[in-house]
Amino acid sequence: MNQEIIKVLLIDDDEDDYILTRDWLAEFQVINCELEWVHTYQLAKEIIAQQRHDIYLLDYRLGVENGLHLLQESINKGYNCLFILLTGHGDLEIDIQAMKAGAVDYLDKSKLTPAILERSLRYAIERKQNEQKIRQQAALIDVATDAIFVSNLDGKIIFWNKAAASLYGWSQEEIINKKLQDLFLYAQISQISEIVQILLQNNSWQGEISQISKYNQEIIVESRWTLVPALAENPQSILIVNTDITQKKQLEQQFLRAQRLESIGTLASGISHDLNNVLSPILMTAQILETQITDERSRKLIPILISNAKRGAQLVKQVLSFARGLDGDRTLLQLRHILIEIQQIIKETFPKTINVINQISPNLWTISGDATQIHQVLMNLCINARDAMPNGGTLTITAENLLVDDNYAQMHIEAEAKPYVIITVTDTGMGIDKKIQDRIFEPFFTTKNLGEGTGLGLSTVLGIVKSHGGFINVYSEEKKGSQFKVYLPAQETSEIVEKTEISLSRGNGETILVVDDEATICEITKTSLESYNYQVITAHDGMEAIALYVENKDKIALVLTDIFMPSMDGLTSICTLKKINPDIKIIAVSGLAPSDKVSSAYNMGVKAFLCKPYTATQLLATVSSVISGRRE
Repeated sequence: MNQEIIKVLLIDDDEDDYILTRDWLAEFQVINCELEWVHTYQLAKEIIAQQRHDIYLLDYRLGVENGLHLLQESINKGYNCLFILLTGHGDLEIDIQAMKAGAVDYLDKSKLTPAILERSLRYAIERKQNEQKIRQQAALIDVATDAIFVSNLDGKIIFWNKAAASLYGWSQEEIINKKLQDLFLYAQISQISEIVQILLQNNSWQGEISQISKYNQEIIVESRWTLVPALAENPQSILIVNTDITQKKQLEQQFLRAQRLESIGTLASGISHDLNNVLSPILMTAQILETQITDERSRKLIPILISNAKRGAQLVKQVLSFARGLDGDRTLLQLRHILIEIQQIIKETFPKTINVINQISPNLWTISGDATQIHQVLMNLCINARDAMPNGGTLTITAENLLVDDNYAQMHIEAEAKPYVIITVTDTGMGIDKKIQDRIFEPFFTTKNLGEGTGLGLSTVLGIVKSHGGFINVYSEEKKGSQFKVYLPAQETSEIVEKTEISLSRGNGETILVVDDEATICEITKTSLESYNYQVITAHDGMEAIALYVENKDKIALVLTDIFMPSMDGLTSICTLKKINPDIKIIAVSGLAPSDKVSSAYNMGVKAFLCKPYTATQLLATVSSVISGRRE
């Protein structure tokens, strides 16, 4: 401390007080002070604004001016200054106001001694050093990728870092003094008290927790709770460090679902074999008896026996199609013709209250498959969609090409890096209960009433699609509808790939602002764009995006932003950016965004929309077309 020169500014209209203070500071042994003096209010304001000094000794009376007002004005302007207020006769009310305003100490000039002044300056210096350490520690916490927050033992949140704000969507101002239970699913609020009990016994707790964001999105975290001991002025508290493992758990669920379906398939295959062994002799015996029995009453019973044995055999065949798929007659197929035929059947047989929309890519790739089986897949999905809309709605069938790259394949365990044709069947019906979504492809599982379905429709669909080397993704929300995406491998020829590559035009060094709260998505997008001669700036929420755009708006040619983000959602960000620059070019991005959100984005002036996960091909084609002025 004695090696560092402490710069002190004395603000006092009395020169004698300046001389006295100067002489006292020269006597100090522990701290080395360099004193500067100003005697007017206005000059003090100008020098304080420069923030060149470590400590400000401020007299309360500055002629007709008030030193307390100068202190309050400086603090309100955000100056990081250490003020010590000097009062003439120890006015307690003024001293209290000074401390409330932000002074680090107050001194009575009538009782002031060199020792008291030195002690006050040393206290101010130590406080500054402690504040710097706290700011450094807070900065380290804020750059951490884990959500870190602190609550008291009553569950009230008292600290919240930036990663927590990004994960949960609550800003620090919004969450402070809220309860921990606001982060938990209603059914799991009781878990908090159980964790706290273990925490008080063991000083720590660790485990997985399902929580909820500000936007009612479920989050799964690996959570570590640590009991922080009571300090001199602070009671016991709880330090919580949460790592977002939502995507990891979703991939695990995909893997476990695939394993379970594989196990069910193996079991179904074995049972089907045994059932065939049982049904075959029954059917053959019945047919023999039909030719030998002459009793009229018995002859009437034989057709019933044969009919039901055949029905059983048909069910076994459907189960086998789930378990092993059906080979069928594979030929080169253009799905456009099957989709047009399906649309015609639907229009003729479905209720008129259901509006049917077909959207087929004009250059749809071909697949190798069995036309009858693909027809069965589409009809099953459309019939399920019809049944989900008893009061009418909209059934949308789309078909498009997708060149799956390594990035996309990493997000879907069943996908491979190759070209696919995607058929999407979307309804606006009642949706599927989240609790049963993992079971809908199991044989004989059905939510329909007795006699209305066998529970083999979707299991047959899955069996056929898997036998074609494809896979299915399902997205559904209760009371909002369901979406089934069927991925079928396209014919793999060099011409398809070459045509796709040729269509990718390189950039001319244009700067693109990429906005996404998922760090991996930001990085993948940045790498893809930079590989094709674009410059990229990344932001992780809407507020950061707006700040970066204001700073770099003269060079940013395009903004690529997610719709759903914490702190400030994408639509609000888009609206704000359009106010800053009405001519700004924006591409909106989301995973399975509701149609109303997409419409809102387009109404705001968005030039194109990308659905996650997108391939590098889709990204580059969309960016190129928007920058060149062709709307997607």
